[in-house]
Amino acid sequence: MNYQESIHYLEEEIGFASCPGLERIIDLMEALGNPEKTLKVIHIAGTNGKGSAAALLSSILQAAGLRTATYTSPHLETYNERFLMNGQEISDEAFANIMTRTKEACSQLVAQGKDAPTLFEVITGAAFLYFAEQNVDIAIIEVGLGGKYDATNIIENPILSIIMSISMDHTDFLGNTIEQIAAEKAGIIKKSCPVVLYSQDELVYNIVKSSANTLEAPLYCPNDAKINISSQSLDGTVFDVKSTSFAYDGLFLPLLGQHQIQNCVTILEACEVLKGNGYPLTEQQIRTGISKAFWAGRMEIFKKSPMIVLDGAHNADGIRRLAENVSIYFKNYSITLVLGVLGDKEYEKMAELILPLADQVVFTEPHSERKLDAETLANITHHKELPFYIEPMLEKAYQTALNITEENGMILCCGSLYMIGALRSYILSVE
Repeated sequence: MNYQESIHYLEEEIGFASCPGLERIIDLMEALGNPEKTLKVIHIAGTNGKGSAAALLSSILQAAGLRTATYTSPHLETYNERFLMNGQEISDEAFANIMTRTKEACSQLVAQGKDAPTLFEVITGAAFLYFAEQNVDIAIIEVGLGGKYDATNIIENPILSIIMSISMDHTDFLGNTIEQIAAEKAGIIKKSCPVVLYSQDELVYNIVKSSANTLEAPLYCPNDAKINISSQSLDGTVFDVKSTSFAYDGLFLPLLGQHQIQNCVTILEACEVLKGNGYPLTEQQIRTGISKAFWAGRMEIFKKSPMIVLDGAHNADGIRRLAENVSIYFKNYSITLVLGVLGDKEYEKMAELILPLADQVVFTEPHSERKLDAETLANITHHKELPFYIEPMLEKAYQTALNITEENGMILCCGSLYMIGALRSYILSVE
């Protein structure tokens, strides 16, 4: 297959249906020769912050001279984004090659009477195969959904597991209580393998700690870290941090947002664990890696006149953090909000959190079969005193926002990663 044929295979022949369970990925990995068993893996789960954690850690490991692979999902614009080697996307040719071979393995399974793998399982299997053949030093693997039954959980002995912020999301798959969701995320913990946990509330912490104890997995959590912010601007944050494990003064973090500071602290803890397990990361390598970290579509300033900010916040917890950050970084801006959501999200709560910050809003729709139609979103959530526009076509919604926003104003786009990815592509095509 060429690149376009590979995309057609994924999206048209397989389709987007998902099905929990590890049986299909186990069969697929065996058909591919179990390349995942040859990799040294850092496995990352969590509701929010997984991608930022992967970006920070990848940048640090590259600064340390390690050949680093990173697998994340979903992508913003192309599937290539999910397969990174030292921060560089896989080429179209290499992607087509690895997908062709993975498709052949899937066909063999079906011929044997076994279930065909899902789209995410196929991509995950292809990533493991690609990274193994690239002879990487470390592969950073982000969980797709949940943890326990996620396809990435085929990993048996990670050198480190990281669990980021846990909150309510994907309740139709993971459970409708925070306890159930935390237990699913903790499903990535493996016997005797170290775990780093983002500083959580006591309920979540105790659930993860119980799982770690059962599996005799050392648990590390920077919940005693003291943080002092020296400066905070659109260029980034400078802060000091001190915990029982580490101390840094004047650390520069380019990723915007209060939550990114805690994400960074979690990764600093992860670095200490790696150092204790044979990876001699220096302070300068860690500082350099953090200072160069980039994660597209997350509080990303895409343009400055007017200010255009793209943020992939797509659940209530993510929107809450976005709202807090907008109040810090953009409190003096007149804000045009471009909002589009998926129908299976807590969109009423999301709108309740973000709409009070807007001066006007354009309701639109993400490029997804799961989208909530713009008119329904507007009817359910808009503030009656807030000027609003309904434009289902995302590209027209963006143009509407441009037309009604002053040069010194701001356009804030959020609600769905699918929407942010499509907007990035569109803005780049017309600028």
